[in-house]
Amino acid sequence: MPLSFFWKEVLFLKQNQEKNTIEIRKSTMTCVVCLCVVLAVGTGVGLFRNYQTQKTYGELSQLAAVVEDVYYEEVDTDAAMDGAKKGYVDGLDDPYSQYMTEEEFTSYQTSEAGQSVEIGITVSWNEEGTLQVESVKMDSSAEKAGILVEDQIIAVDGVDTATLGYADAVSAVQGEEGTDVTLTIQRDDTQFDLELTRESVEVITAQGQMLDGQIGYIRISAFKENTPEQFQEIFDQLISDGTVALVFDLRDNGGGQVSSLEAILDSLLPEGEIAIATYRDGSTKTLVESDAEECDLPMAVIVNENTASAAELFSASLHDFEKAEIVGTTTFGKGIMQVTQQLADGGALTLTTATYQTTRGEYYHGVGITPDVVVEAGETAVDYENPDASTDPQLEQALEILKAES
Repeated sequence: MPLSFFWKEVLFLKQNQEKNTIEIRKSTMTCVVCLCVVLAVGTGVGLFRNYQTQKTYGELSQLAAVVEDVYYEEVDTDAAMDGAKKGYVDGLDDPYSQYMTEEEFTSYQTSEAGQSVEIGITVSWNEEGTLQVESVKMDSSAEKAGILVEDQIIAVDGVDTATLGYADAVSAVQGEEGTDVTLTIQRDDTQFDLELTRESVEVITAQGQMLDGQIGYIRISAFKENTPEQFQEIFDQLISDGTVALVFDLRDNGGGQVSSLEAILDSLLPEGEIAIATYRDGSTKTLVESDAEECDLPMAVIVNENTASAAELFSASLHDFEKAEIVGTTTFGKGIMQVTQQLADGGALTLTTATYQTTRGEYYHGVGITPDVVVEAGETAVDYENPDASTDPQLEQALEILKAES
């Protein structure tokens, strides 16, 4: 090899090494700059959030200080803080988001479990400012104590109901299981006190029966933790008795737990993804899914303007998967989901976290679901425990549809 050629090769390699070194240094510098930008942005966002948090707490602290100094009575700081928490969430202007105190959260959990702590009566509010007894449950604490329909409750634990107002009077009657409450009763011209013990009672949210033509009727009033168990018992009995079609009555059903809804739909719909939730960042998550077992009977769903939330999703799912026709009037139109989380103070926060819809249908929040067959309610109030098509045009129409299909 000529010496001149050798030196040219060495020079070429040296130049390439220098060039590569320069390129590597440029690349390294670029990465460092990008990393610094990312860190700066991240730090900026973190600092901004910290600033916002400090600003919020600072303003609240200033407000509390003024109240402590100026208010004319001793301040109940715990009650004031609960009010502040409620006010903060109220500021979201979302009717479905709320802060609950520890006591309110305990009551909420009892309700969601499908339980009710009560004495066994339903009441109405009259112009005299008293609670009028409308019904008394069999074997309840109220029946055992001798309370009768049309009795007037004029005081609860010595406090006049007129002073309490309707909501607080009802709340005063309720309470913790096993505790006592004293009711002052007005019956005709007689006034007397009764002491009753509050009891935990299972709330029936799914019930049904066989109607003419072997059509099974299932009424679902809410979706609680125990609703699927109640539903399954009725569903299995109707199938065993030879039902040829099913009508689901979800009028005046304000919704409830999606997990309860999913458990019920699972036995009715085919395998696959039924409904999805969409979050503010655009991501989606399966909300309801079903296994391969499904019901092939003709179905219909009855709804009205008070059918909302999970009840709407139930109706939309059966409809969009071509399992049922919807009868009645346009539904409420709630297609957003809430999540409840317990906080360190024992209370809880319920926040709207996502929108939802079926995988085959359209988003109906704020619009409602228009039935396949629009039928207005009859003049007679619906008796859900004793369905009667002769006085219920919406039920009558649903039955006609099912009789034609079965």
